[in-house]
Amino acid sequence: MVIRTFQMHSLPVLLLIVEIVSAGILSEVGRIQSVAVSGRLQCNGKPASDVRVKLYDKEIVLLFHNLTVIYGFCFSLVLDYKMDEGKTDSSGNFYLRGGKREVTNIDPKVNIYHKCNYDGPCVKKLDIVIPDEYITNSKTPQQVFNIGTINLAGTFTGESVDCVN
Repeated sequence: MVIRTFQMHSLPVLLLIVEIVSAGILSEVGRIQSVAVSGRLQCNGKPASDVRVKLYDKEIVLLFHNLTVIYGFCFSLVLDYKMDEGKTDSSGNFYLRGGKREVTNIDPKVNIYHKCNYDGPCVKKLDIVIPDEYITNSKTPQQVFNIGTINLAGTFTGESVDCVN
């Protein structure tokens, strides 16, 4: 019974500590990677100025609970590591770049937070994944992923409402 109590209550905490420590160690062992993204945002065909944009590396942390075969389960927690942020200029243009040290490839994405055709208390959030071929293995990105011109008045798959950003 003592072992079972340890498994149920202490194991998740222990695994979280191991995950944090190993992430810290691996962050010093990995390679430096960087990425850059640019684009132009519009709202109803006009420049969308002062729109918040953020460049993230999507991190997935696996958390385990009760590692017995019969009762065990695992769930993942998605944490985004912010690499850069900014706002669009008066013409709706933006440029972000950032990087980090990681053992595996970074999973870069750009989040766009806007109020185009939306009167709610929060903001609409659009996530755009940056393809792996735009990741550079150095501090300085060698190429820029241009998302082109996006009219935020449209409806996008995966668009959500964000009250925290």
